[in-house]
Amino acid sequence: MKRHVILCTGGIGSGKSVVVRTLNELGVPSYDCDRSAKELYDRDPQLLADVVRITDPGVLDATGRLDRAALAERIFRDGDLLRKVEELVHPAVVRDFAAWLDARPEPVVVIESAILLEKPQFAPMYDSVLVVTAPEEVRIARVMARDGVSEAQVRRRMALQWSDERRIACADFVLENNDRQAILPALLNMLAKISEDGKN
Repeated sequence: MKRHVILCTGGIGSGKSVVVRTLNELGVPSYDCDRSAKELYDRDPQLLADVVRITDPGVLDATGRLDRAALAERIFRDGDLLRKVEELVHPAVVRDFAAWLDARPEPVVVIESAILLEKPQFAPMYDSVLVVTAPEEVRIARVMARDGVSEAQVRRRMALQWSDERRIACADFVLENNDRQAILPALLNMLAKISEDGKN
Protein backbone atom coordinates (compact mmCIF):
# COMPACT_ATOMS: atom_id res chain seq x y z
CA MET A 1 0.00 0.00 0.00
CA LYS A 2 1.29 3.45 -0.89
CA ARG A 3 1.47 5.58 2.21
CA HIS A 4 1.72 9.33 2.32
CA VAL A 5 4.71 10.37 4.42
CA ILE A 6 4.67 13.89 5.85
CA LEU A 7 7.99 15.38 6.93
CA CYS A 8 7.31 17.61 9.95
CA THR A 9 10.19 20.02 10.42
CA GLY A 10 10.98 23.39 11.90
CA GLY A 11 13.62 25.30 13.80
CA ILE A 12 14.52 24.81 17.42
CA GLY A 13 11.65 25.86 19.69
CA SER A 14 9.12 26.01 16.85
CA GLY A 15 6.84 23.48 18.55
CA LYS A 16 7.24 20.49 16.21
CA SER A 17 6.68 18.00 19.02
CA VAL A 18 3.31 19.52 19.97
CA VAL A 19 2.20 19.32 16.34
CA VAL A 20 3.34 15.70 16.05
CA ARG A 21 1.57 14.74 19.29
CA THR A 22 -1.62 16.31 17.93
CA LEU A 23 -1.26 14.30 14.72
CA ASN A 24 -0.76 11.16 16.84
CA GLU A 25 -4.06 11.93 18.60
CA LEU A 26 -5.68 12.15 15.16
CA GLY A 27 -4.47 8.63 14.38
CA VAL A 28 -1.34 9.56 12.40
CA PRO A 29 1.67 7.62 13.75
CA SER A 30 5.09 9.27 13.86
CA TYR A 31 8.74 8.34 13.53
CA ASP A 32 11.20 10.60 15.37
CA CYS A 33 14.40 10.70 13.31
CA ASP A 34 16.52 12.47 15.90
CA ARG A 35 15.54 10.15 18.76
CA SER A 36 15.91 7.06 16.57
CA ALA A 37 19.40 8.12 15.48
CA LYS A 38 20.44 8.20 19.16
CA GLU A 39 18.75 4.85 19.93
CA LEU A 40 20.34 3.11 16.94
CA TYR A 41 23.75 3.20 18.61
CA ASP A 42 22.26 0.81 21.20
CA ARG A 43 20.15 -1.24 18.77
CA ASP A 44 22.50 -1.62 15.79
CA PRO A 45 25.81 -3.32 16.75
CA GLN A 46 27.25 -2.81 13.26
CA LEU A 47 26.64 0.94 13.41
CA LEU A 48 28.37 1.15 16.80
CA ALA A 49 31.32 -0.92 15.56
CA ASP A 50 31.67 1.31 12.47
CA VAL A 51 31.61 4.49 14.59
CA VAL A 52 34.29 3.10 16.91
CA ARG A 53 36.36 2.15 13.85
CA ILE A 54 36.43 5.70 12.46
CA THR A 55 36.84 7.39 15.86
CA ASP A 56 38.50 5.40 18.66
CA PRO A 57 37.53 3.03 21.50
CA GLY A 58 37.38 6.02 23.85
CA VAL A 59 33.83 6.71 22.59
CA LEU A 60 32.65 3.62 24.50
CA ASP A 61 31.83 3.57 28.21
CA ALA A 62 32.87 0.82 30.65
CA THR A 63 29.92 -1.35 29.59
CA GLY A 64 30.74 -1.14 25.88
CA ARG A 65 27.88 1.23 25.07
CA LEU A 66 28.32 4.55 23.31
CA ASP A 67 29.50 7.42 25.51
CA ARG A 68 27.56 10.18 23.76
CA ALA A 69 29.47 13.00 25.47
CA ALA A 70 32.79 11.52 24.36
CA LEU A 71 31.56 11.15 20.77
CA ALA A 72 30.15 14.70 20.75
CA GLU A 73 33.45 16.07 22.01
CA ARG A 74 35.28 14.46 19.09
CA ILE A 75 32.88 15.20 16.25
CA PHE A 76 32.09 18.81 17.12
CA ARG A 77 35.74 19.81 17.01
CA ASP A 78 36.38 17.92 13.76
CA GLY A 79 34.03 18.68 10.87
CA ASP A 80 35.49 15.89 8.73
CA LEU A 81 34.86 13.32 11.46
CA LEU A 82 31.31 14.66 11.96
CA ARG A 83 30.64 14.15 8.24
CA LYS A 84 31.99 10.57 8.38
CA VAL A 85 29.82 9.71 11.39
CA GLU A 86 26.76 11.21 9.66
CA GLU A 87 27.53 9.08 6.59
CA LEU A 88 27.19 6.01 8.83
CA VAL A 89 24.19 7.15 10.90
CA HIS A 90 22.00 8.49 8.08
CA PRO A 91 21.74 5.21 6.11
CA ALA A 92 21.04 3.37 9.38
CA VAL A 93 18.14 5.75 10.07
CA VAL A 94 16.81 5.27 6.53
CA ARG A 95 16.86 1.46 7.00
CA ASP A 96 15.20 1.74 10.40
CA PHE A 97 12.50 4.06 9.07
CA ALA A 98 11.82 1.75 6.11
CA ALA A 99 11.33 -1.19 8.50
CA TRP A 100 9.06 0.92 10.72
CA LEU A 101 7.04 2.07 7.69
CA ASP A 102 6.59 -1.50 6.42
CA ALA A 103 4.92 -2.40 9.71
CA ARG A 104 2.43 0.48 9.65
CA PRO A 105 -1.10 -0.06 8.28
CA GLU A 106 -2.08 3.64 8.34
CA PRO A 107 -2.40 5.52 5.02
CA VAL A 108 -0.67 8.65 6.37
CA VAL A 109 2.37 8.78 8.66
CA VAL A 110 4.66 11.56 9.83
CA ILE A 111 8.44 11.65 10.13
CA GLU A 112 9.75 14.28 12.54
CA SER A 113 13.20 15.79 12.03
CA ALA A 114 14.89 19.14 12.48
CA ILE A 115 17.48 18.55 9.73
CA LEU A 116 16.03 16.12 7.16
CA LEU A 117 14.96 18.93 4.84
CA GLU A 118 18.56 20.14 4.72
CA LYS A 119 19.80 16.78 3.38
CA PRO A 120 18.73 16.29 -0.27
CA GLN A 121 19.54 12.56 -0.17
CA PHE A 122 16.56 12.05 2.16
CA ALA A 123 13.97 13.60 -0.19
CA PRO A 124 12.73 10.18 -1.44
CA MET A 125 11.66 9.33 2.14
CA TYR A 126 8.74 11.77 2.25
CA ASP A 127 5.89 12.99 0.04
CA SER A 128 5.09 16.38 1.54
CA VAL A 129 6.68 18.88 3.91
CA LEU A 130 4.97 20.49 6.91
CA VAL A 131 7.01 23.40 8.27
CA VAL A 132 6.19 24.49 11.82
CA THR A 133 7.03 28.09 12.62
CA ALA A 134 6.74 30.43 15.60
CA PRO A 135 7.82 34.00 16.31
CA GLU A 136 11.49 34.22 17.25
CA GLU A 137 10.81 35.51 20.76
CA VAL A 138 8.43 32.59 21.41
CA ARG A 139 10.99 30.08 20.18
CA ILE A 140 13.74 31.57 22.36
CA ALA A 141 11.53 31.58 25.47
CA ARG A 142 10.50 27.95 24.88
CA VAL A 143 14.07 26.69 24.54
CA MET A 144 15.35 28.72 27.50
CA ALA A 145 12.59 27.22 29.68
CA ARG A 146 13.00 23.69 28.29
CA ASP A 147 16.80 23.41 28.31
CA GLY A 148 17.76 25.89 31.04
CA VAL A 149 20.05 27.82 28.68
CA SER A 150 20.67 31.51 28.06
CA GLU A 151 19.20 33.57 25.23
CA ALA A 152 22.68 33.85 23.70
CA GLN A 153 23.04 30.04 23.68
CA VAL A 154 19.64 29.65 21.99
CA ARG A 155 20.55 32.24 19.36
CA ARG A 156 23.81 30.41 18.63
CA ARG A 157 21.87 27.17 18.04
CA MET A 158 19.36 28.98 15.83
CA ALA A 159 22.18 30.47 13.76
CA LEU A 160 23.35 26.96 12.84
CA GLN A 161 19.95 26.01 11.40
CA TRP A 162 18.17 27.01 8.22
CA SER A 163 16.01 30.13 8.43
CA ASP A 164 12.21 29.80 8.42
CA GLU A 165 12.18 31.53 5.04
CA ARG A 166 14.41 28.86 3.56
CA ARG A 167 12.29 26.05 5.03
CA ILE A 168 9.02 27.64 3.91
CA ALA A 169 10.34 27.81 0.34
CA CYS A 170 10.38 23.97 0.41
CA ALA A 171 7.04 23.55 2.23
CA ASP A 172 3.76 22.08 1.08
CA PHE A 173 2.10 23.15 4.34
CA VAL A 174 3.05 25.83 6.88
CA LEU A 175 1.67 25.97 10.41
CA GLU A 176 2.39 28.75 12.89
CA ASN A 177 2.47 27.35 16.42
CA ASN A 178 2.44 30.59 18.40
CA ASP A 179 0.56 29.42 21.53
CA ARG A 180 -2.35 31.72 20.62
CA GLN A 181 -4.07 30.05 17.66
CA ALA A 182 -5.44 26.50 17.74
CA ILE A 183 -3.38 24.18 15.52
CA LEU A 184 -6.03 21.46 15.18
CA PRO A 185 -8.06 23.11 12.36
CA ALA A 186 -4.95 23.59 10.23
CA LEU A 187 -3.89 19.96 10.75
CA LEU A 188 -7.37 18.68 9.87
CA ASN A 189 -7.33 20.80 6.69
CA MET A 190 -3.90 19.40 5.78
CA LEU A 191 -5.03 15.80 6.28
CA ALA A 192 -8.20 16.43 4.25
CA LYS A 193 -6.12 17.86 1.40
CA ILE A 194 -3.73 14.87 1.46
CA SER A 195 -6.69 12.48 1.46
CA GLU A 196 -8.35 14.31 -1.44
CA ASP A 197 -5.12 14.38 -3.45
CA GLY A 198 -4.71 10.64 -2.84
CA LYS A 199 -8.08 9.98 -4.46
CA ASN A 200 -7.32 12.01 -7.58
